[in-house]
Amino acid sequence: MPANKRGAPSSNPTSSKKRKTDKDLQKYYAVRTGARPGIYLTWAECQKQTAGFRGAQCEFEALAHQRTSPLAWPDQEMLWLTVRFAFADKSFLSREDALAFVEGRKIPSEEGEEKPPRFYAVARGIFTGIYTDWGTASRAIAGTKGPKYKKFDTYEDALDFIREWGDEQTIADAEKGAVNGTTVPPPQKTAVKAEKSEDVSDSDDLSVVSEDTPIKPEAELSPIFTKVYTDGSSLGNGNVGSTAGVGVYFGPNDPRNVSERLEGDPQTNQRAELTAILRAFQLSPLTQPMQIMTDSQYSIKCVTEWYKNWEKNDWRTSTANEVKNKDLVQAVREEIAKREAAGTRTIFTWVKGHANNPGNVAADGLAVAGARMGLPAKGRKKLK
Repeated sequence: MPANKRGAPSSNPTSSKKRKTDKDLQKYYAVRTGARPGIYLTWAECQKQTAGFRGAQCEFEALAHQRTSPLAWPDQEMLWLTVRFAFADKSFLSREDALAFVEGRKIPSEEGEEKPPRFYAVARGIFTGIYTDWGTASRAIAGTKGPKYKKFDTYEDALDFIREWGDEQTIADAEKGAVNGTTVPPPQKTAVKAEKSEDVSDSDDLSVVSEDTPIKPEAELSPIFTKVYTDGSSLGNGNVGSTAGVGVYFGPNDPRNVSERLEGDPQTNQRAELTAILRAFQLSPLTQPMQIMTDSQYSIKCVTEWYKNWEKNDWRTSTANEVKNKDLVQAVREEIAKREAAGTRTIFTWVKGHANNPGNVAADGLAVAGARMGLPAKGRKKLK
Protein backbone atom coordinates (compact mmCIF):
# COMPACT_ATOMS: atom_id res chain seq x y z
CA MET A 1 0.00 0.00 0.00
CA PRO A 2 1.58 3.34 -1.02
CA ALA A 3 2.78 5.51 1.82
CA ASN A 4 0.74 8.61 2.60
CA LYS A 5 2.29 11.73 1.16
CA ARG A 6 3.51 14.25 3.63
CA GLY A 7 5.03 17.68 3.47
CA ALA A 8 8.72 18.18 2.95
CA PRO A 9 10.54 17.74 6.27
CA SER A 10 11.68 20.75 8.18
CA SER A 11 15.13 21.13 9.61
CA ASN A 12 16.01 21.46 13.26
CA PRO A 13 14.81 24.68 14.97
CA THR A 14 18.27 26.27 15.11
CA SER A 15 18.90 26.09 11.39
CA SER A 16 15.37 26.59 10.01
CA LYS A 17 15.48 30.36 10.38
CA LYS A 18 18.73 30.61 8.45
CA ARG A 19 17.37 28.46 5.66
CA LYS A 20 14.21 30.55 5.31
CA THR A 21 16.19 33.77 5.01
CA ASP A 22 18.37 32.37 2.23
CA LYS A 23 16.10 31.56 -0.72
CA ASP A 24 19.03 30.68 -2.99
CA LEU A 25 20.18 27.84 -0.76
CA GLN A 26 19.87 24.48 -2.55
CA LYS A 27 18.20 21.74 -0.53
CA TYR A 28 19.25 18.12 -0.89
CA TYR A 29 16.80 15.32 -0.15
CA ALA A 30 18.43 12.09 1.07
CA VAL A 31 16.61 8.77 0.67
CA ARG A 32 17.96 6.20 3.12
CA THR A 33 15.50 3.40 2.37
CA GLY A 34 13.48 3.31 -0.84
CA ALA A 35 13.36 2.24 -4.47
CA ARG A 36 16.66 3.93 -5.16
CA PRO A 37 18.60 5.34 -2.19
CA GLY A 38 20.42 8.54 -3.01
CA ILE A 39 20.33 12.34 -3.05
CA TYR A 40 17.57 14.21 -4.91
CA LEU A 41 17.01 17.89 -5.67
CA THR A 42 13.23 18.01 -5.18
CA TRP A 43 10.80 16.66 -2.61
CA ALA A 44 8.65 15.18 -5.40
CA GLU A 45 11.57 13.02 -6.57
CA CYS A 46 12.16 11.92 -2.99
CA GLN A 47 8.50 10.90 -2.61
CA LYS A 48 8.69 8.68 -5.71
CA GLN A 49 11.53 6.70 -4.16
CA THR A 50 9.85 6.18 -0.77
CA ALA A 51 6.21 5.56 -1.74
CA GLY A 52 5.16 2.02 -0.84
CA PHE A 53 8.29 1.21 1.15
CA ARG A 54 7.70 0.28 4.78
CA GLY A 55 10.00 2.24 7.06
CA ALA A 56 11.25 4.43 4.19
CA GLN A 57 13.20 7.46 5.33
CA CYS A 58 13.68 10.69 3.44
CA GLU A 59 15.40 13.80 4.72
CA PHE A 60 17.11 16.84 3.32
CA GLU A 61 20.56 18.29 3.73
CA ALA A 62 20.96 22.03 3.20
CA LEU A 63 24.65 22.44 2.55
CA ALA A 64 25.54 26.12 2.75
CA HIS A 65 29.15 25.48 1.90
CA GLN A 66 28.31 24.24 -1.61
CA ARG A 67 27.25 27.68 -2.81
CA THR A 68 30.55 29.29 -1.86
CA SER A 69 32.85 26.42 -2.82
CA PRO A 70 30.99 24.16 -5.31
CA LEU A 71 34.14 22.50 -6.58
CA ALA A 72 34.95 21.22 -3.11
CA TRP A 73 31.87 19.00 -3.10
CA PRO A 74 31.75 15.43 -4.45
CA ASP A 75 29.20 14.26 -6.98
CA GLN A 76 25.75 13.01 -5.99
CA GLU A 77 26.83 9.44 -5.30
CA MET A 78 29.71 10.46 -3.05
CA LEU A 79 27.51 12.99 -1.28
CA TRP A 80 25.08 10.16 -0.43
CA LEU A 81 27.90 8.10 0.98
CA THR A 82 28.81 11.07 3.18
CA VAL A 83 25.38 11.70 4.68
CA ARG A 84 23.58 8.36 4.42
CA PHE A 85 24.06 7.55 8.11
CA ALA A 86 22.71 10.86 9.38
CA PHE A 87 19.79 11.08 11.78
CA ALA A 88 16.41 10.72 10.10
CA ASP A 89 15.29 13.94 11.79
CA LYS A 90 18.50 15.93 11.58
CA SER A 91 20.25 17.98 8.93
CA PHE A 92 23.64 19.63 8.65
CA LEU A 93 24.66 23.03 7.34
CA SER A 94 28.23 22.02 6.56
CA ARG A 95 30.10 19.02 5.25
CA GLU A 96 32.32 19.15 8.32
CA ASP A 97 29.35 18.56 10.62
CA ALA A 98 28.03 15.71 8.47
CA LEU A 99 31.44 14.08 8.32
CA ALA A 100 31.93 14.49 12.07
CA PHE A 101 28.65 12.67 12.64
CA VAL A 102 29.54 9.81 10.29
CA GLU A 103 32.91 9.37 12.02
CA GLY A 104 31.27 9.27 15.44
CA ARG A 105 32.80 12.55 16.62
CA LYS A 106 30.91 15.19 18.56
CA ILE A 107 29.13 17.63 16.26
CA PRO A 108 29.65 21.34 16.98
CA SER A 109 26.48 23.43 16.85
CA GLU A 110 26.11 26.38 14.51
CA GLU A 111 26.97 28.70 17.38
CA GLY A 112 30.15 26.78 18.05
CA GLU A 113 28.79 24.94 21.10
CA GLU A 114 28.51 21.20 21.45
CA LYS A 115 25.03 19.79 21.08
CA PRO A 116 23.90 17.42 23.83
CA PRO A 117 23.60 13.82 22.64
CA ARG A 118 20.32 12.03 22.23
CA PHE A 119 19.87 8.60 23.72
CA TYR A 120 18.05 5.86 21.83
CA ALA A 121 16.99 3.02 24.13
CA VAL A 122 16.39 -0.31 22.38
CA ALA A 123 14.92 -2.80 24.85
CA ARG A 124 13.84 -5.37 22.25
CA GLY A 125 15.43 -5.79 18.85
CA ILE A 126 18.06 -7.65 16.85
CA PHE A 127 20.51 -6.26 19.38
CA THR A 128 19.73 -4.10 22.39
CA GLY A 129 21.20 -1.29 24.43
CA ILE A 130 21.42 2.50 24.63
CA TYR A 131 22.72 4.26 21.53
CA THR A 132 23.64 7.85 20.73
CA ASP A 133 23.07 7.61 16.99
CA TRP A 134 19.83 6.77 15.23
CA GLY A 135 21.63 4.94 12.42
CA THR A 136 22.74 2.16 14.76
CA ALA A 137 19.48 2.14 16.71
CA SER A 138 17.42 1.83 13.53
CA ARG A 139 19.46 -1.18 12.43
CA ALA A 140 18.81 -2.76 15.84
CA ILE A 141 15.06 -2.77 15.24
CA ALA A 142 14.90 -3.25 11.46
CA GLY A 143 12.67 -6.21 10.61
CA THR A 144 12.03 -7.02 14.28
CA LYS A 145 8.52 -8.09 15.27
CA GLY A 146 7.30 -5.98 18.18
CA PRO A 147 10.45 -3.93 18.87
CA LYS A 148 10.61 -1.73 21.96
CA TYR A 149 12.55 1.50 21.50
CA LYS A 150 12.32 5.20 22.29
CA LYS A 151 14.36 8.39 22.05
CA PHE A 152 15.29 10.33 25.21
CA ASP A 153 17.12 13.52 26.03
CA THR A 154 18.86 12.06 29.08
CA TYR A 155 20.73 8.87 29.86
CA GLU A 156 18.70 8.39 33.04
CA ASP A 157 15.39 8.33 31.15
CA ALA A 158 16.78 5.91 28.56
CA LEU A 159 18.00 3.67 31.37
CA ASP A 160 14.58 3.70 33.03
CA PHE A 161 13.04 2.57 29.74
CA ILE A 162 15.52 -0.33 29.52
CA ARG A 163 14.72 -1.29 33.11
CA GLU A 164 11.02 -1.33 32.30
CA TRP A 165 11.15 -3.33 29.06
CA GLY A 166 14.56 -5.01 28.79
CA ASP A 167 15.60 -8.53 29.70
CA GLU A 168 18.18 -9.43 32.33
CA GLN A 169 21.26 -9.06 30.12
CA THR A 170 20.09 -5.82 28.51
CA ILE A 171 19.45 -4.28 31.92
CA ALA A 172 22.79 -5.50 33.27
CA ASP A 173 24.69 -4.02 30.32
CA ALA A 174 22.89 -0.70 30.61
CA GLU A 175 23.51 -0.58 34.36
CA LYS A 176 27.25 -0.86 33.68
CA GLY A 177 27.01 2.34 31.67
CA ALA A 178 27.53 0.68 28.30
CA VAL A 179 26.38 3.37 25.87
CA ASN A 180 26.77 2.33 22.26
CA GLY A 181 27.55 4.55 19.32
CA THR A 182 29.36 7.73 20.33
CA THR A 183 30.96 7.11 23.71
CA VAL A 184 29.16 9.08 26.40
CA PRO A 185 29.91 8.39 30.07
CA PRO A 186 26.89 7.77 32.30
CA PRO A 187 25.96 10.68 34.57
CA GLN A 188 27.22 10.90 38.11
CA LYS A 189 24.63 9.47 40.48
CA THR A 190 24.88 12.20 43.09
CA ALA A 191 21.19 11.99 43.94
CA VAL A 192 21.45 8.26 44.63
CA LYS A 193 24.39 8.84 46.96
CA ALA A 194 22.38 11.40 48.87
CA GLU A 195 19.52 8.94 49.27
CA LYS A 196 21.85 6.30 50.63
CA SER A 197 23.34 8.66 53.19
CA GLU A 198 19.87 9.56 54.47
CA ASP A 199 18.55 6.00 54.47
CA VAL A 200 20.59 4.49 57.29
CA SER A 201 18.36 1.46 57.73
CA ASP A 202 19.13 0.25 54.22
CA SER A 203 22.88 0.35 54.73
CA ASP A 204 22.67 -1.23 58.18
CA ASP A 205 20.15 -4.00 57.61
CA LEU A 206 20.17 -4.68 53.88
CA SER A 207 23.31 -5.57 51.94
CA VAL A 208 23.95 -6.47 48.33
CA VAL A 209 27.12 -8.35 47.47
CA SER A 210 28.42 -10.55 44.71
CA GLU A 211 29.29 -14.12 45.57
CA ASP A 212 32.88 -13.30 44.62
CA THR A 213 33.02 -10.11 46.71
CA PRO A 214 35.17 -10.68 49.83
CA ILE A 215 32.99 -8.54 52.11
CA LYS A 216 32.31 -11.32 54.59
CA PRO A 217 33.68 -14.84 54.40
CA GLU A 218 30.98 -17.46 53.91
CA ALA A 219 32.10 -19.27 57.05
CA GLU A 220 31.41 -16.14 59.10
CA LEU A 221 27.86 -15.83 57.78
CA SER A 222 26.85 -19.48 57.83
CA PRO A 223 26.26 -19.96 61.60
CA ILE A 224 23.88 -16.98 61.71
CA PHE A 225 22.38 -16.52 58.27
CA THR A 226 20.08 -18.92 56.49
CA LYS A 227 21.37 -19.18 52.96
CA VAL A 228 18.66 -19.84 50.39
CA TYR A 229 18.93 -20.03 46.61
CA THR A 230 16.04 -18.65 44.56
CA ASP A 231 15.37 -18.85 40.84
CA GLY A 232 12.63 -18.39 38.28
CA SER A 233 12.08 -19.99 34.91
CA SER A 234 9.76 -19.19 32.02
CA LEU A 235 9.44 -21.63 29.13
CA GLY A 236 8.81 -19.50 26.05
CA ASN A 237 9.43 -16.29 27.99
CA GLY A 238 7.82 -13.28 26.34
CA ASN A 239 5.67 -15.34 23.98
CA VAL A 240 2.00 -16.24 24.05
CA GLY A 241 1.48 -19.48 25.96
CA SER A 242 4.64 -19.21 28.05
CA THR A 243 4.68 -21.06 31.37
CA ALA A 244 6.74 -19.99 34.37
CA GLY A 245 7.91 -21.74 37.51
CA VAL A 246 9.34 -20.83 40.91
CA GLY A 247 12.31 -22.51 42.57
CA VAL A 248 13.48 -22.07 46.18
CA TYR A 249 16.32 -24.22 47.50
CA PHE A 250 17.24 -24.29 51.20
CA GLY A 251 19.30 -27.46 50.99
CA PRO A 252 19.20 -31.19 50.17
CA ASN A 253 15.86 -32.76 51.14
CA ASP A 254 14.81 -29.61 53.01
CA PRO A 255 11.00 -29.63 53.41
CA ARG A 256 10.95 -25.88 52.72
CA ASN A 257 12.23 -26.35 49.16
CA VAL A 258 9.75 -25.05 46.59
CA SER A 259 8.99 -26.15 43.05
CA GLU A 260 5.72 -24.69 41.83
CA ARG A 261 3.99 -23.03 38.92
CA LEU A 262 3.92 -19.23 38.91
CA GLU A 263 0.50 -17.84 39.77
CA GLY A 264 -1.27 -15.32 37.57
CA ASP A 265 -0.22 -13.47 34.45
CA PRO A 266 2.01 -12.65 32.77
CA GLN A 267 4.07 -15.85 33.01
CA THR A 268 7.44 -14.11 32.73
CA ASN A 269 10.88 -14.92 34.04
CA GLN A 270 11.08 -11.64 35.97
CA ARG A 271 7.86 -12.33 37.87
CA ALA A 272 9.03 -15.85 38.65
CA GLU A 273 12.36 -14.54 40.01
CA LEU A 274 10.65 -12.01 42.28
CA THR A 275 8.08 -14.57 43.43
CA ALA A 276 10.85 -17.00 44.39
CA ILE A 277 12.39 -14.36 46.67
CA LEU A 278 8.99 -13.65 48.19
CA ARG A 279 8.38 -17.35 48.85
CA ALA A 280 11.79 -17.66 50.55
CA PHE A 281 10.81 -14.92 52.98
CA GLN A 282 7.36 -16.42 53.60
CA LEU A 283 8.92 -19.77 54.51
CA SER A 284 11.41 -18.35 57.04
CA PRO A 285 10.92 -17.03 60.58
CA LEU A 286 10.76 -13.25 60.84
CA THR A 287 13.73 -13.16 63.21
CA GLN A 288 15.97 -15.38 61.06
CA PRO A 289 18.72 -13.44 59.21
CA MET A 290 18.74 -14.46 55.56
CA GLN A 291 21.15 -14.49 52.67
CA ILE A 292 19.22 -14.61 49.39
CA MET A 293 21.33 -16.13 46.61
CA THR A 294 19.95 -15.22 43.16
CA ASP A 295 21.22 -14.85 39.61
CA SER A 296 18.66 -12.12 38.90
CA GLN A 297 20.28 -8.70 38.99
CA TYR A 298 16.91 -7.29 37.98
CA SER A 299 15.27 -8.62 41.15
CA ILE A 300 18.06 -7.37 43.39
CA LYS A 301 17.98 -3.90 41.85
CA CYS A 302 14.19 -3.74 42.10
CA VAL A 303 14.04 -4.39 45.84
CA THR A 304 17.24 -2.63 46.96
CA GLU A 305 17.61 0.42 44.69
CA TRP A 306 15.00 1.21 42.07
CA TYR A 307 12.01 1.01 44.41
CA LYS A 308 13.11 4.25 46.11
CA ASN A 309 12.48 6.42 43.05
CA TRP A 310 9.40 4.41 42.14
CA GLU A 311 7.88 5.14 45.53
CA LYS A 312 8.61 8.86 45.14
CA ASN A 313 7.00 8.84 41.69
CA ASP A 314 3.87 6.98 42.84
CA TRP A 315 5.14 3.79 41.20
CA ARG A 316 5.47 5.40 37.79
CA THR A 317 8.48 5.24 35.51
CA SER A 318 10.09 8.28 33.88
CA THR A 319 7.82 7.63 30.89
CA ALA A 320 4.73 7.85 33.16
CA ASN A 321 3.96 4.14 32.78
CA GLU A 322 3.12 1.97 35.76
CA VAL A 323 6.12 0.03 37.05
CA LYS A 324 6.11 -3.53 35.79
CA ASN A 325 5.73 -6.19 38.50
CA LYS A 326 4.85 -3.50 41.03
CA ASP A 327 2.76 -5.93 43.08
CA LEU A 328 5.66 -8.32 43.62
CA VAL A 329 8.25 -5.62 44.28
CA GLN A 330 5.96 -4.11 46.91
CA ALA A 331 5.31 -7.52 48.49
CA VAL A 332 9.04 -8.26 48.79
CA ARG A 333 9.70 -4.79 50.22
CA GLU A 334 6.99 -5.39 52.84
CA GLU A 335 8.75 -8.59 53.94
CA ILE A 336 12.08 -6.78 54.13
CA ALA A 337 10.53 -3.92 56.12
CA LYS A 338 9.08 -6.37 58.66
CA ARG A 339 12.50 -7.92 59.14
CA GLU A 340 14.19 -4.54 59.48
CA ALA A 341 11.63 -3.55 62.14
CA ALA A 342 12.49 -6.74 64.03
CA GLY A 343 16.22 -6.00 63.76
CA THR A 344 16.75 -8.88 61.34
CA ARG A 345 19.38 -8.56 58.63
CA THR A 346 18.86 -9.52 54.99
CA ILE A 347 21.67 -9.93 52.48
CA PHE A 348 21.20 -10.29 48.74
CA THR A 349 24.03 -12.05 46.93
CA TRP A 350 24.23 -12.21 43.16
CA VAL A 351 25.49 -15.51 41.73
CA LYS A 352 26.32 -16.20 38.12
CA GLY A 353 23.61 -18.31 36.56
CA HIS A 354 24.34 -21.63 34.83
CA ALA A 355 27.89 -21.65 36.17
CA ASN A 356 27.81 -24.98 38.03
CA ASN A 357 27.04 -23.44 41.41
CA PRO A 358 25.32 -26.38 43.17
CA GLY A 359 22.73 -24.24 44.98
CA ASN A 360 21.88 -22.20 41.90
CA VAL A 361 21.67 -25.32 39.75
CA ALA A 362 19.29 -26.91 42.27
CA ALA A 363 17.06 -23.81 42.41
CA ASP A 364 17.02 -23.64 38.62
CA GLY A 365 15.97 -27.29 38.40
CA LEU A 366 13.12 -26.66 40.84
CA ALA A 367 12.00 -23.62 38.84
CA VAL A 368 12.05 -25.48 35.51
CA ALA A 369 10.09 -28.35 37.04
CA GLY A 370 7.57 -25.84 38.36
CA ALA A 371 7.16 -24.30 34.92
CA ARG A 372 6.16 -27.72 33.58
CA MET A 373 3.45 -28.17 36.20
CA GLY A 374 -0.21 -27.32 35.83
CA LEU A 375 -1.64 -24.13 37.25
CA PRO A 376 -1.72 -24.00 41.08
CA ALA A 377 -4.89 -25.06 42.87
CA LYS A 378 -7.34 -22.27 43.61
CA GLY A 379 -7.28 -23.14 47.27
CA ARG A 380 -3.68 -22.04 47.82
CA LYS A 381 -3.18 -18.62 49.30
CA LYS A 382 -2.54 -15.99 46.67
CA LEU A 383 0.73 -14.11 46.83
CA LYS A 384 0.33 -10.48 47.74
